[in-house]
Amino acid sequence: MRKLFVLFAVFAILGVTASAQQTPEAPAKPMSDSETKPLSDSDIQLIRSDVQSAKNDIILHTMQFTDAESSAFWPVYRSYAHDQQTIADDRVALIKDYAANYDTLDDAKAKDLVHRMIDIDNRNLKLRESYWPKFMKALGGKRAAKFYQVDNRITLIINLQLSSGIPLVQ
Repeated sequence: MRKLFVLFAVFAILGVTASAQQTPEAPAKPMSDSETKPLSDSDIQLIRSDVQSAKNDIILHTMQFTDAESSAFWPVYRSYAHDQQTIADDRVALIKDYAANYDTLDDAKAKDLVHRMIDIDNRNLKLRESYWPKFMKALGGKRAAKFYQVDNRITLIINLQLSSGIPLVQ
């Protein structure tokens, strides 16, 4: 169960849809070691690269930048995406910690996990706030607002996948 949970959570946080989810009506069958293997750091990097490429495509096609906007936007976005990945690393560590402690979770550990989750959420918000002037300078207010809508939608999709794959505290 733990291995499946961690595997699904890592896929979900990286924006990859897993093929099987546990539901209250139909619990997932535990996978044997021959069916799954732990993700290596290089596996995670490959997945992140694919997801980032997909995000870039969505942004490119949705925003339809002019040449001037493109030249100004992409360097800022690359820095923003890098900073997002740093926070995502902490989220992956949090999910792994939750998975490792799921069966024996006590009040103190639950409190620690929630405080870390809130910190991650706050860091994401602060990141968006700190980059707003940079995106506004690159694109203007209205176009930067559109980018933030697109970015928020992508984030919501990833968070929905993530939350659907993590079991509630028992």
